[in-house]
Amino acid sequence: MTTRGVTERLPESSQPLLPTKQRWEGDDGGAEAAAFHEFNGASFAGAVFNLSTTIVGAGIMALPATMKVLGLVPGLVMIVLAAFLTDASIELLMRFSRVVGAPSYGAVMGDAFGWWGRRLLQVCVVVNNVGVMIVYMIIIGDVLSGTSSGGEHHYGVLEGWFGTHWWNGRFFVLLVTTLGVFTPLACFKRVDSLSYTSAISVALAVVFVVITAGIAIVKLIRGQIPMPKLFPAIPDLTSVWELFTAVPVLVTAYVCHYNVHPIHNELKESSQIKPIVHTSLALCSTVYITTSFFGYLLFGESTLADVLANFDSNLGIPYSSVLNDAVRVSYAVHLMLVFPMIFHALRLNLDGLLFSSARPLSSDNRRFAVMTAVLLIVIFVSANFIPSIWDAFQFTGATAAVCIAFIFPAAITLKDAHSIAKKWDKILAVVMIVLAVASNVVAVYSDAYSIFHKKSAPSSA
Repeated sequence: MTTRGVTERLPESSQPLLPTKQRWEGDDGGAEAAAFHEFNGASFAGAVFNLSTTIVGAGIMALPATMKVLGLVPGLVMIVLAAFLTDASIELLMRFSRVVGAPSYGAVMGDAFGWWGRRLLQVCVVVNNVGVMIVYMIIIGDVLSGTSSGGEHHYGVLEGWFGTHWWNGRFFVLLVTTLGVFTPLACFKRVDSLSYTSAISVALAVVFVVITAGIAIVKLIRGQIPMPKLFPAIPDLTSVWELFTAVPVLVTAYVCHYNVHPIHNELKESSQIKPIVHTSLALCSTVYITTSFFGYLLFGESTLADVLANFDSNLGIPYSSVLNDAVRVSYAVHLMLVFPMIFHALRLNLDGLLFSSARPLSSDNRRFAVMTAVLLIVIFVSANFIPSIWDAFQFTGATAAVCIAFIFPAAITLKDAHSIAKKWDKILAVVMIVLAVASNVVAVYSDAYSIFHKKSAPSSA
């Protein structure tokens, strides 16, 4: 049974929002077939880079702080367990996709739970990805143009190099980034077109890891680093509660499920998706473990929630300022190149939400252009004028992310509409739901407590 044959038998609202490789190479004729006739399918390496770029985003910066909470041994073990759990959830998702020939995550949800299930998934992807990209743009602005918090201004890289000017201010820098980087990359219609920028993005994440590890090793040799905490200190009940605040970071560290189907649809050999997922998770786990270990080793109990903020001071070694700038610039460029991968999934799912009965997005240039422009404008304006949106999306983003990664695949497995789930699959699905719900409750409670505590602090002083 071919992918094309399966797609034709699916309801129109369940079809992929972009044509698959098989449809591009079909005998439909017309402009669309001609436009893609030279595309012979995505390569293994390109797919690995694209999936890895989807995984490694801003969350990497919070991982060293989880080591401070959990201790090195439990923290590193949890990173590995989260990778295995993510692999299991993707395997379940793709297994149910193969049974019904579903070309998208939404189609699998639609098969299991009908129209509302597909719409719920698309809403979660839109909420998660919009929030993530706004946060990415805020971080890029902070790194390059600086930020002010608590009455203190933290200089950005460009401010440090050239002084304060209108052309290196936050608004102009983000405008140039949006027009010069995001817009051209957002105009690609295939995920595989982003494989080269994804490779650069992964390389820049590795650069960050190498620099951090190098600094930590030099300071360790010099005896400037104390013995890190291997296990958490639990002197009271409050300390026990703090351990759970690290769970949401770990649970959402590998969220990439919304891009698995688009990547799978473009492969030369569809059977390669499983080793691609394994390779991507292994690569990202290595980056996560190395970052967590050396980041916490370097800054110890001074590790901040966003370890990038620690690279704003003297590191106590030669060329400290140069290394600080190298870390921050490499990470800012890394986020710029992650942005289009997240944007691709956002545009597809929003289009499916608003125009479920329309022809594929790739064949409607006007709709494609308008949707791309509107989304970029909304994200740009939000990042410039509503920087506190970070707090808002700590609620919606964390909730939507765990639904996409664990709750929905687990729910599909428990529903088992085609009776293919094994007993172990259902046990695993229950574990995923319990972990996801628990992490949501912890995330929402801790964020709410933090926000309201900040608001009440001045009045109590």
